Amino acid sequence: MRVIVEKNGQEVSRRAAKFFDELVRNKPNCVLGLATGSTPLGVYQEMIRMHREENLDFSLVTTFNLDEYVGLEPTHPQSYRYFMQTNLFDHINVDPWKTHVPDGMVADFESACRAYEHHIVDAGGIDLQLLGIGSDGHIAFNEPGSSLGSRTRLKTLASETVRDNARFFQNEEEVPRLAVTVGVGTILEARRCILLAIGEAKADAIRATVEGPVTAQITASALQLHREVIVIVDEGAASKLARREYYDEVEKSMLLMEAKKRLPGATRR
Repeated sequence: MRVIVEKNGQEVSRRAAKFFDELVRNKPNCVLGLATGSTPLGVYQEMIRMHREENLDFSLVTTFNLDEYVGLEPTHPQSYRYFMQTNLFDHINVDPWKTHVPDGMVADFESACRAYEHHIVDAGGIDLQLLGIGSDGHIAFNEPGSSLGSRTRLKTLASETVRDNARFFQNEEEVPRLAVTVGVGTILEARRCILLAIGEAKADAIRATVEGPVTAQITASALQLHREVIVIVDEGAASKLARREYYDEVEKSMLLMEAKKRLPGATRR
C-alpha cells in the first residue's frame, strides 16, 4: 500500500482527484469505480471543477458504483443513484447510458447481481476504484464477516452502519436494512484502488486496514492483497498509524520519482 497523509480533508480530495484526472486524460475510455457518502464528495467537486475549468472530458468514460439501498427508487433523495446524479453526473459530460448503479428495486436480485458483474467484465474491468471506509472497517456494504472473495449480492447492514447512515435520513428507522453491494472479490479485481478516510473517527479502521492482519472482520484489510492500493488520509485518520514516519519517507521518494518522469527527455530504462 502507498499511504499518503494530507493536512486536511480538502487536500485529501484534491490529491485523489489528481489520480482520476491523470487516468481520464491518458485513457479517455477508462472505467471508473465510484463510491457514495460524505467522504467522496470533495473528490467529485474537484472533478467537476476540472471538467469546467481544465477541460477534463468524461464523454467516453464508463462508471460503476459500488452499492445501492434496497427499496429506494432511483429518484429518492437518499438513493445512491440520486446522490451520483446530483453530486457528479449532472455536472460533467458523462454519457448517462454509461453510468451504472445497482438497482435496489428489481424483482430478481440474484439475476440482477450476476448481470452487474457481467457488465463490469464486458466493459473491460475497473481501471480505478474509489473507496471510502466505515468506522468498523468495511468497504462498500461488505460488513464485518463478509467473505473476502464475495461478489455482487444482497447484504444485511450492520447496526453500526445503520447508525452511521442515519444522519442522512430523518431518523434511524428510515434507514434501509438491506443493500445491493459489489463484493470484496470484485473490488480486488480493479486495476488500482484509492481508499479515502477523513477524521479521527476513522483512525482505528485505517490502522486495522493498513497495519493489522487480513481478516473478514475488517473487510478493508483485504486491500493488503491488492497489487496497487493508494490510501489517502488526513492527519486525523492517520493519527493511530504506528509506521507513520516510514510512510512519509516512502511518499517523499515516490514524489521524487514521479517528478523525474515528468522532466523533458525522461525515458524509461
